[in-house]
This record gives sequence, C-alpha cells and structure tokens, in this order.
Amino acid sequence: MRKPWTASTASVSHFVAFLRSAGVDAPAAHGRDEQGRHVQEYVPGRLAIDAAPLTHDQLRRVGAMVRGIHDASAHYVAPPDAVWDSAIPAPGAEFVCHNDLAPWNLILGDRWVFIDWDAAAPSTRLWDLAYAAQTFTLNDPGREPAGAAEDLAAFIDGYGAEDALRRRLPGVLARRTAAMYELLRSSREHGTEPWASMYSAGHGEHWRAAAAYVAAHSAIWAAAL
Repeated sequence: MRKPWTASTASVSHFVAFLRSAGVDAPAAHGRDEQGRHVQEYVPGRLAIDAAPLTHDQLRRVGAMVRGIHDASAHYVAPPDAVWDSAIPAPGAEFVCHNDLAPWNLILGDRWVFIDWDAAAPSTRLWDLAYAAQTFTLNDPGREPAGAAEDLAAFIDGYGAEDALRRRLPGVLARRTAAMYELLRSSREHGTEPWASMYSAGHGEHWRAAAAYVAAHSAIWAAAL
C-alpha cells in the first residue's frame, strides 16, 4: 500500500523497523515509490472495529500485544534529528509510543497487527495504555458500566499491569478521553483538519459523551482493576 511521505515518515519507519527487529509484528516499510510515496506492507484481514465485539480472551490478547509494544519501545533510542507528528500533547516522554492503539487500527486475520503508526511520538506508558484500554473497552457511552468494567479488567490483565499502574489508570483514563474530545473541539474552533471535519461528522459528540462516561464511572473502573 502507498501513503503520503511526510516530515515524520523516516523517523516513524526507523522506529517501526526497530520494533520488528525486537519481535513486534508491524507492517514492513519498503521505501518510496517513483512518485515519492511511502510504500508499506499491506496486512490482510478485518479491522477490529468492524468485527464482532472482542471476547475477554481476545481482549487479554490485545492487552498483551500492547505490553509487547511498550516493552520493546522502552529499548528504542531515537536519532537526535528524529521528527514526530502527534496531535495530542503527551504528559511526558518515557519512550516512543504508537499513540493510536485502537480498534480502528488493529487488523484481525492470520496475524493480529496494529497499523497506522504515523502518530508515533514520545509519550508515556500510562498515557498510551489509557487510550488503548479506553478505545477497546470504554468507548460506548451507552453501555452498562459493569460490563465495560469486566472488559477493561480483561484488557489490563492481558497487559500484565503492575499494582501501581492499575491504581493510577482510572484517573488517566478520564484525562486521556477528555484530551481526545478537546482535540476535536479546538480543531473545529480553529479550522484544523482533518479533526474539524471529524468533529462535524459526529466524532465530536461521540468523544464528548465518551469523556463524560469515563469520568462518571471512575470508581467502577477502579474497583474492577
């Protein structure tokens, strides 16, 4: 497949190549074509967002995938001239993270592979985990919280989160979800694309409701973890 070559593509490709060498399954990069586009491996399968709801065993598998990515990333040393492009400011720079580990970026097939690494940039384990956990388990504001909490627990168990991480996670889940809504809201206000159009297409209302849902039930998430 081919994608535009951007200022951060070389840095992202270098990072993903390192992860692949460390055993993380991610799309292989194949340089640039004659039109200057980024050539990348096509991974066949179905996006998780288009598949049936993941079972607890499957959520544990995804959580373990995220842990594998994080643990490998912790050993990556970025070149001093690395360029990154992530829309949401991170609270720290523990190591380079995917920053969009979500059902719309997970291919399910013979291989389970996270795609779309374009937003990779320095962040923290907790911030990246919170986003992944929220998008896979707490992204339906109309769902009964008890069932969502069970899914969250399965995901975090799969990740193998330590007690300290579990204690901090509920509060960060709320802040990270609110940050996604704020990106869309401020982008609409300033006309920043593609986020402004996404807000108008319904993503703004979804993330507003999701942020309220995650914040309102923090005690339930904490008890489940």
